[in-house]
Amino acid sequence: MSLDLRCLAMLLGLLSAPALAVEDGKFADSNGVKIHYIDRGKGEPIVLLHGGTSSLESWVSAGVVANLEKDFRVVAFDARGSGKSDKPRDANAYGRQQALDVPRLLDALAIERAHIVGFSLGASTVAQLLTLHPERFLTATQAGGAGRSPEAANDPRILVEADEIEKSCVSRSRLYRQAPPNAKPTEEEYQRREKLCRADANFDQFLVAASLRGYRDQAVTPEQMRAVNVPTLGIVGTLDHTLKEMLELRALRPAMKFVLLEGVSHTGPSGIQGRPELVEAVRTLIASRGK
Repeated sequence: MSLDLRCLAMLLGLLSAPALAVEDGKFADSNGVKIHYIDRGKGEPIVLLHGGTSSLESWVSAGVVANLEKDFRVVAFDARGSGKSDKPRDANAYGRQQALDVPRLLDALAIERAHIVGFSLGASTVAQLLTLHPERFLTATQAGGAGRSPEAANDPRILVEADEIEKSCVSRSRLYRQAPPNAKPTEEEYQRREKLCRADANFDQFLVAASLRGYRDQAVTPEQMRAVNVPTLGIVGTLDHTLKEMLELRALRPAMKFVLLEGVSHTGPSGIQGRPELVEAVRTLIASRGK
């Protein structure tokens, strides 16, 4: 994938990784949906959940898998609709079903409990899992994503953005909303991104739109967020568009460890997923468990 196409996905607020071969990838059935995953290393298991329209490759290219597999069993998978996993175009196939893929995969791998790390959409999935199946997780990390409140899950702008992507491949409003404050795209750049998106045979605008429409089934109430007792880490950059919601999560869950990274954004060259502080914070959280 060219640099321009990677930038397109970044400006959509959905990190896209370069194509890297995952030779040891395997597949598991999740209630009729084929899920592609990797399983590397030994030790306590860690599950990695990537951001929207990205893939498990984003964890590989960021060096996170290589770092963690030295001391842990690392399981990373392509969320339904991404990478080499099945790509349903029905909105009902996402939302809660996307979260339930995690315990289903843990069952398939005979893993009773695991640490879990989610970025962006993956972090929203973590938030929902902490209310659906908290007993399956040793620790939980939410990077750049606090979870979807009922208001956010049913925000009309999500449907607008889904409609824009389905119609034009690129959502103009999402592009502007999620770009870093110092890198808002111009109209000329928007037109160029749309042209590149339409030329990318690997980008399915219809399944992306379906995934966005599935957000309504990811709602987590403030009371549910507050009640979580799994040791949790929240980590976000000062330039991340999710900063406000992450600070709100911190207020709801005072016991949560919280790391704020100066000058770090959601995606792009200063995006949080590729920052060494992310892995360091995850390791610190795991090491502090039970102390």
